[in-house]
Amino acid sequence: MTCWYEGPLAAFDTETTGVDVETDRIVSAAVVVQDAPGFRPRVARWLVNPGVPVPEAATAVHGLTDEHLQRNGRWPAPVMHEIAEELAEHAARGRPLVVMNAPFDLTLLDRELRRHRASSLARRLEASPLHVLDPRVLDKHLDRYRKGRRTLTDLCAHYEVPLEDAHDAAADALAALEVVRALGRRFSARLERLTPAELHTLQTGWHAAQARGLQAWFARSGSEESVDPSWPLRPEVPAAAA
Repeated sequence: MTCWYEGPLAAFDTETTGVDVETDRIVSAAVVVQDAPGFRPRVARWLVNPGVPVPEAATAVHGLTDEHLQRNGRWPAPVMHEIAEELAEHAARGRPLVVMNAPFDLTLLDRELRRHRASSLARRLEASPLHVLDPRVLDKHLDRYRKGRRTLTDLCAHYEVPLEDAHDAAADALAALEVVRALGRRFSARLERLTPAELHTLQTGWHAAQARGLQAWFARSGSEESVDPSWPLRPEVPAAAA
């Protein structure tokens, strides 16, 4: 039987106006599907006119300017619907979804659905749940004592995965997918008997433990920064607290 990391995988990534999942917006997104290692990936791309200014700091990261998005981007409402439908289709097919730092991208999508479609990601996935594979969570758990940063660029370097056009949603999604395949092979003795559904459940606990460790480190450093333990989606913030 083919192990999950050698079989069909999908991957999702976004580029945004910033890093606040409650207020920032998606400006581009991509879903990449690969049926097996070495197969040509299929790519779905979306470019969004977010309806708000794109800060210069964000443009410096992904290269998407206000002018370009206003000229070429689509309105958010239909795009968010299409992305949610795409993810729901992969969930229905039982295809695992790779998302690097899933609580960021999936929560952003959820908030965009609430903002523009009066819906939610959970509502779109009621029929079939997603089985998410987060290379950041997996790597931190499986190789917890390795020092250094664990951004997508760092993981690609560590697992010898090419990353071209970093901060392009499709390029980042494909790289994250390949990192997960590399993780699976390197730690096959610990992963090959687990299903994606079991891994999804395990990652919920692993991420929470990682968040507690980071929170403790912040406390020792005198930082008041908080770390959300929720994975792969952060709960909605009550209106009064937003």
